[in-house]
Amino acid sequence: MRGLSDTIARLKRLREASPDAAPANARLRSFDGYGSNPGQLNRWIYTPQNLAPGAPLVVVLHGCTQSAAGYDQSSGWSRLADQLGFVLLYPEQQRTNNPNLCFNWFSEEDAARGKGEALSIREMVAGAHARLGTDPRRVFVTGLSAGGAMAVVMLATYPEVFSGGAVIAGLPFGVARSIPEALDRMRGTDKWQPAQLSQRVRVASGHSDEWPTLSVWHGSADLTVNPSNASALVEQWRTLHGTVKAPSEANLVHGYPHRVWRNSTGRAVVEEYSITGLGHGTPLDTRGTRHGERAAPFMLEAGISSTRLIARFWGIVSDKADDRFSISRTVVDEPAGQRSPEDVRACADQTGVRKTIEDALRNAGLM
Repeated sequence: MRGLSDTIARLKRLREASPDAAPANARLRSFDGYGSNPGQLNRWIYTPQNLAPGAPLVVVLHGCTQSAAGYDQSSGWSRLADQLGFVLLYPEQQRTNNPNLCFNWFSEEDAARGKGEALSIREMVAGAHARLGTDPRRVFVTGLSAGGAMAVVMLATYPEVFSGGAVIAGLPFGVARSIPEALDRMRGTDKWQPAQLSQRVRVASGHSDEWPTLSVWHGSADLTVNPSNASALVEQWRTLHGTVKAPSEANLVHGYPHRVWRNSTGRAVVEEYSITGLGHGTPLDTRGTRHGERAAPFMLEAGISSTRLIARFWGIVSDKADDRFSISRTVVDEPAGQRSPEDVRACADQTGVRKTIEDALRNAGLM
């Protein structure tokens, strides 16, 4: 049996050998030529054949060690775009910016309005509007892990651009300004008051109008980004929206706890999914009809499609379309804990293996 040192060496070689560009068979196309791209990001786009004028626009941000094409192939976003007719933008990190392909959500040079990676992503959105005539009132952003944290950066620094966002296993805005601070926040060791968290967002852009809505997703067994960050995200954004601390409603969706906060007009402005027993990654329903979702590292089968439910929260998938796209309209689909023993064991096994790999990566300086 190979030793741990040999495994770490092979992981390093794999990281160094993995391409920074999308694979040749990807559904995405290059989207260069818009803006100065100060963050030096790779930029990709997906436009379905049935695209109509005034289509929604969704920005998708991959996690560390991932590529734009790989995230799309697993998440099913472009399959959903085919069915519903909206545009996808995929900013992609380069190793010259971050050796682990993480978006630099903690860097003052990249996570501020008018700077670095944040400005590069903003330029992509402007380019899509100019080229394709997408609807500026229906622009959304989502991401996983560091991509999720960068999605919050975009919501905070350009709130007038985005109608809504979704964060999967991510972190609040403004809680780290260096790598040591980022690692502390990932472990959940820093404690912030809601007023402090929301103030960080308010000063990021000087925005005084309506804030984007937010969908928050986190696995309860996440050992990479502590689930306390999901609670902090909820507090940051529900405070911005002026809701009370207690959720307006709490229920189960596909057996998982789901909470919603509504504003004074009754509009759902913040929601949270806690995916019981899931580790660090995007929750997928790979067995769902026509979803086109596939399991991969950090893309995890959970019997629930975060992609589809996020799109529904944003209003891209209407309630009338639920049957067509295999999203249950039943708020409480099954009692908690009634997943099959096989599913529970698979989830536990997956979490244990993932922890071993992540420990090895940390020891090798790769995480």
